[in-house]
Amino acid sequence: MAEVMARGDSITVVPVGREVTTQQAADLLNVSRQYLVRLLDEGRIPFRKTGKHRRLRIEDVLSFKQTRDKDRRAGLRELSRMSEEFGGYDSERK
Repeated sequence: MAEVMARGDSITVVPVGREVTTQQAADLLNVSRQYLVRLLDEGRIPFRKTGKHRRLRIEDVLSFKQTRDKDRRAGLRELSRMSEEFGGYDSERK
């Protein structure tokens, strides 16, 4: 935990197996509820239905967030590499 906090990341302690609503999951991911529902319909995050309501395990939401954030960082690194390779940063200095 100390390593995570040293990087400036936050830590949340939640009980294993806890379920959240679509709105709570959307808030955790910082996306709209409608976008989250689309992710669920695409099968990108597992969920179960209770009546007509969807419930998500907190572990699944946090796992999706971790993967999404990792992919974003990799994409940004690649974009930076490509910009440097093609002289994008040099042209801004002129």
